[in-house]
Formats: sequence, C-alpha cells, structure tokens
Amino acid sequence: MPWRYLPHITPWQTVYASFAHWQKDGIFDQLTSLLRRHVRTAAGRNPEPTADMIDTQSIKTTTNVPAASQSHDAGKKIAGRKRSIVTDTLGLLVAVLITAASVSDSAAGSPLLATIAAAQPTLTKAQTDNAYRTTVINGAAKAGIDIEVATRDPATRDFTPPPRH
Repeated sequence: MPWRYLPHITPWQTVYASFAHWQKDGIFDQLTSLLRRHVRTAAGRNPEPTADMIDTQSIKTTTNVPAASQSHDAGKKIAGRKRSIVTDTLGLLVAVLITAASVSDSAAGSPLLATIAAAQPTLTKAQTDNAYRTTVINGAAKAGIDIEVATRDPATRDFTPPPRH
C-alpha cells in the first residue's frame, strides 16, 4: 500500500527519503545477505551457497509506472516489467534485476551473472532454463561457474530445477 495513503503513520516523504538513503548505501543488499547467511547456517548449510538458480518472471505493471521502464513480453503476452531472480538452493534471494518485459532472459542474465559471480566467490554451479543462451553460458564458464540447463515439462509453464546428483 502506498505510504501517501497512510498519513497517520508518518509522512510519505520521510519514508521515501529513508528508503532512498538506505538503497543508495546498499543497506538492503547487506541485510538480505546477512539474513540469507543466518538462515543457511540455521539449516545446517554452508553460509555461502555453491549453487544458485536463475529464472525470470514477467509481471503486469500498474498505470503509474513510467512507460519507458515497461514493454511487451511477446512470449508470455504480458505488458510490463521482467524480474530476473537468482535464489540459492533453499530458495533464498541472492539477486534481482528489473528490466522492461521485452528484454530477453539471455540479455538480462549476463549482467546478473556477473553480479552474483563477484558477490559469491564460492559459487560453482547455476541452474537455469533454456532461455539463457550461449552468451550466459560462456560468461559463466569464464567466471568458473558451470551452468546446468533444466528441460521444461511441457505440462507446466513453471521452472522446475533438475534433480540434485
């Protein structure tokens, strides 16, 4: 719910200013990383993951989103934005990249892969679907990350990670 509809809590400008400051300083990235390490440790796992999963989701946007930041995803027949999301094998968030919906998974995957490779030196494997073409796979190989491509079940539109060996 937009803060401007909650003036009895605090002025929306105050909330926005704090949020923008925290975003600029990387507080949300640090907090996400700290919480992910805590949950992984509590689950008896290594604090830093060695395998991630990468996928995208096209989403419809509201009318107040600037037209320049959205477009049409012809494959999914959605006008809006695309979220390229990286999670660890527990499903915990590692990274997100928001683009216009028309940006291909492969085009979004390259900068996303570079970001996670720099942030996670322990990463050795990433699972994706076949939308991440040669560009992403070659970039991953240069970073020392093995890409495992999952084949999609024709009965579902969802990403299903391959079984672990």
